[in-house]
Amino acid sequence: MISSTTRIALRARLGRPHFLRHVSVGGNRKISHSIASHYPTNTLISSQAKDHSGLGEMEKVKPGHAVISTFDLFSIGVGPSSSHTVGPMRAGKIFIADLQELQMLEKVKTVKIVLYGSLAATGKGHHTPQAILLGLEGSDPETIDTGTISSRYEAILANRTLHLGGIRRITFDMDRDMLWRWDQVLKTHPNGMRFSCFGEEGELLATNEYYSVGGGFVVNEKTKIDENLFYKGVDKSVVHGARLHQTHNAAEGDQTAAQPETSDPGHPPYPFESGNSLLALTRKHNLTIAQIVHDNERYFGLSEADINDKLMRIWAVMDDCIRSGVSTAEKTLPGRLGLRRRAPMLYKRLMRGFYPGIATPDLQLIGSASTASVGAIDAPESDTHFSSYADGSDGCGEVSASGKTPRAPWVTGSFDHAILPMPPHKTMIPAVDFLSCYAIAVNEVNASGGRIVTSPTNGAAGVIPAVLKYVIEFISDDPEKSIKTFLLTAAAVGMLFKRGSTISAAEGGCQAEVGVACSMASAGFAACMGASPETVLQAAEIGIEHNLGLTCDPIDGLVQVPCIERNSLGAVKAVTAAQLSMASTGVYRVTLDEAIEAMRLTAADMSVKYKETSLSGLATTVKIPLTVPAC
Repeated sequence: MISSTTRIALRARLGRPHFLRHVSVGGNRKISHSIASHYPTNTLISSQAKDHSGLGEMEKVKPGHAVISTFDLFSIGVGPSSSHTVGPMRAGKIFIADLQELQMLEKVKTVKIVLYGSLAATGKGHHTPQAILLGLEGSDPETIDTGTISSRYEAILANRTLHLGGIRRITFDMDRDMLWRWDQVLKTHPNGMRFSCFGEEGELLATNEYYSVGGGFVVNEKTKIDENLFYKGVDKSVVHGARLHQTHNAAEGDQTAAQPETSDPGHPPYPFESGNSLLALTRKHNLTIAQIVHDNERYFGLSEADINDKLMRIWAVMDDCIRSGVSTAEKTLPGRLGLRRRAPMLYKRLMRGFYPGIATPDLQLIGSASTASVGAIDAPESDTHFSSYADGSDGCGEVSASGKTPRAPWVTGSFDHAILPMPPHKTMIPAVDFLSCYAIAVNEVNASGGRIVTSPTNGAAGVIPAVLKYVIEFISDDPEKSIKTFLLTAAAVGMLFKRGSTISAAEGGCQAEVGVACSMASAGFAACMGASPETVLQAAEIGIEHNLGLTCDPIDGLVQVPCIERNSLGAVKAVTAAQLSMASTGVYRVTLDEAIEAMRLTAADMSVKYKETSLSGLATTVKIPLTVPAC
């Protein structure tokens, strides 16, 4: 039994310790509730003490500046969700790593897991159980072999065993040891989870609560008070001190040394807390937004080479994700929807020149604008030749390049009518077609649990790669420069949303995911076009303003419908927003800061039914199984 005088504090490796007390719940059964503490240490504390009562609520406090590392905002993980897959896997690994360090792992007999709120409501469709269990086995989202996830999970269920940290093998019964509390939400965040481990006699050894706050970030009761402690490294010993201890009281525009002393990390050289303060920094120091973010990365202990390598690594994973999406032989996505993959078909049509204007000799093949260091998509082997027309016409001639006479188009409608039917036409908007294809490719890989870059989340992971890929292939004459400019600029905008509002659909609906990604991509696109910092932020504002109120109501809890198509539209909208801002420089009324605040208020007013719970909207109007039409 659990002693009523036992107090255990299990360090969460994300900040200060997380203290837990045990409260009786009928008879002798007890559960754990977290309490706030102000101890500045990172060690486990065991003591004999009485339960305290009358503890006040801890208010959420915004940090003094928005700066976090770009490589915390963009991180490599697995699909289908950053908050429901990547975050829970990290939480499981953190919990086990702490037990190992505290030499408690060998004492563990059983583990109990409780999922709350949105994690419980849509966790099964988002692969949350798989993520947590493999995290408890010691796997990490960035390095796990995505091809083994399903088989390992099935083995755990079939054998009813869990290999904690790859060291300690215990019995685990999914029905008994994982509880789904979709009807209960913990006060810190809708994506809450509680891990508890017990010894041979059933005594509670340790317990902790974690919150997956979006983008793969995992926090607990203590780290939530300081946003700049939201980092993704599991082992604090290998994380630069500047990522753990930052001061936020620097005056706006004050510059500090780019390489702080270990004993006094201080703050980044260019701290900003809003779009206006970021714009002021660019004017004061004559720097672009990308340059501001780059110099701040130096503060986090990264060299020029480190920053370059990390940015190119992020892009390489994004680009490989697009390549995988358009070249896969898989026909459908996992899940009850049986949703057909569309990216391979769309890409083949583009490469074959089925759309007028794509097959013209002066238009480059995908990949021709890229350098070898960047990596480019090649057309599938069976589709490397365009279907050009023998007479050089626009395709209206009678004979095709293959020598076959084309079929007459099928026209729907009556010809015996005052309004004659319209004959079918094929589009001549290559930008829209390629953007859609790229975005859909990424999100189909994400939906199948493949390797992905959170940008800034997995559910919205297709927008930024699609827009950046289009820039590289059809606009840029210096791909590497464009990649760095785009990602660093987009990161700055993402930081502002993370501080001023949210990047979690469980808190703000899809406006917090696709809406934020659209805003970030708009800014990145404008920056690559040489727009001024003011115009870049104007593009970001347009990108989010027209996504305000966007709900998250995934059908069957899967990151498929409407998520995949929504990324396609988000990418197209991002380019449109950037083009509009550049065509009307200085002509705007709403600032990015005002739009971010509007998003925060909208998120607060939005019903929980539309915050990644699948309790309303499309999730309830669409019946399963449904018939999926051919593309």
